[in-house]
Amino acid sequence: MKSRLSLFVGVILVFIAGVNFGLSAKTDTKDIEKDLKLIGLYTEVFKIVKDYYVEPVDSKKLIYGSLRGMLHSLDPYSTFFTPDEFKDFTTETHGEFGGLGIEITMENHKLIIVAPIEDTPAWKAGLKAGDIIIEIDGEPTDKMTLMQAVKKMRGKPGTKITLTIWRKGVEKPFKVTITRAIIKIKSVKTKELEDGKIGYIRLTQFQENSAEEFEKALKKFKDKDGIIIDLRNNPGGLLSTAVEIADMLLDKGKLIVYTKGRDPRANEEYYSTSSPIIPDDIPIVVIVNKGSASASEILTGALRDNNRALAVGDQTFGKASVQTLIPLPDGAGLKITTAHYYTPSGKLIMNKGITPDIVVHMTEEEEMERIKAEREAKIKGEEKVKIVDPQLDTAINAIKILNFARKEAK
Repeated sequence: MKSRLSLFVGVILVFIAGVNFGLSAKTDTKDIEKDLKLIGLYTEVFKIVKDYYVEPVDSKKLIYGSLRGMLHSLDPYSTFFTPDEFKDFTTETHGEFGGLGIEITMENHKLIIVAPIEDTPAWKAGLKAGDIIIEIDGEPTDKMTLMQAVKKMRGKPGTKITLTIWRKGVEKPFKVTITRAIIKIKSVKTKELEDGKIGYIRLTQFQENSAEEFEKALKKFKDKDGIIIDLRNNPGGLLSTAVEIADMLLDKGKLIVYTKGRDPRANEEYYSTSSPIIPDDIPIVVIVNKGSASASEILTGALRDNNRALAVGDQTFGKASVQTLIPLPDGAGLKITTAHYYTPSGKLIMNKGITPDIVVHMTEEEEMERIKAEREAKIKGEEKVKIVDPQLDTAINAIKILNFARKEAK
């Protein structure tokens, strides 16, 4: 499926033309009258501040601040961007940007790491999904907006930043100093397991070019005994990419995901449109954990609900809201939640996540050891470093069992 779809999922979004997306003819006349009174109140307060505040106040600063507060009051994912912030934000889906390499969200004034992106400074420093950043270079984050925090963490490549982290299970907060870098993300990585019998695809993000790279990997592995898709610590990305990848694995006409919102234009159903690249009888296992969010959960839900894959690992993040990115006339923009997405079976996993078919829980210590071993393996070579990974081991065993059953059935 090569067409660009009209929505992004989670922290990654889509552009639409114009700024009239949310206007609805269904608005009640009484509601309009109430709104006009409240707008009158707003303009009255604006005038009072301009006339009586102890120091002169810039009008744009007041308006931008109030718009930021308006969007922030809705949910952790709706945001107002100044023109500079909007420009910065829209660079992130193209696979290269400056910073640390983490996906973050803001919940109840807490700056939470959704997932560190593999092979980035944050990942190498050992940051984890669920970590809470309580200070950035000594400045508390509880009064920052999400974009203010993002802006502070970005900077010149080679410069250092110190984050104060609170982590569940750790007695007290600790500091991590990280060197900023240009983040070049290779979203699809592959290797062969079990003497070449099993194809392994690691998908770190759902970017614009990820579907094309994923397709190459599938074609390379289509004659294997089975395929493992590793979505651990994948914070999501483009809905369109998740749908394209699911389309490569499902029979034509299968429901992949659907979205529901108040505006009819937010209600969409996405179906597979072509024959799968991988034969139906080749087993697929998806590995997930609490860092698997948004588009990762869409792909996992689509494959599971259509009985095309087995899921192994830990409970996923539970991010099922859809945001639309709306450019404004002065170069500013809005990111606003316009819908929720549902898996093919009708499940809304918001704040719940997906429970794998085979739950293989890894403790904080085990997860840290796995990540540390993976980093060392990249430097020294995989043959020299033993990686203890019970989730991957379980996925491999599941492939073997499913493949044995497949051959017995023939």
